[in-house]
Amino acid sequence: QVQVGESGGGLVQPGGSLRLSCAISGSFFRVNGMDWYRQAPGKQREWIGGITGGGERNYAESVGGRFATSRDNAKNTVYLQMNSLKPEDTAVYYCKAFVILEQLGSPAGEYEYWGQGTQVTVSS
Repeated sequence: QVQVGESGGGLVQPGGSLRLSCAISGSFFRVNGMDWYRQAPGKQREWIGGITGGGERNYAESVGGRFATSRDNAKNTVYLQMNSLKPEDTAVYYCKAFVILEQLGSPAGEYEYWGQGTQVTVSS
């Protein structure tokens, strides 16, 4: 089984920073790309950025220049550094991992796994 878990959310003042973590655990062959999403109250879940298995990063315009994602392959963990936070960044933040499962020591298909989300609230 594969588990994905986010952490690091909380309450922060406007202009502040937070770093979210997303750890993948369980039995698998390898973690490929990982994406970050957020969902504000009353709004649809939106993609905000991601990092490929090779380390290429992409961001939505709404967070470009303020948010940065990185990964530690040894720990199967991805991070989202959020700077210059605004009240409109308030949302539940989720990560989605593309995981290659293993069967008899060989790769056995790529599957998507979501974390449970972590709340980020930006307010004075």
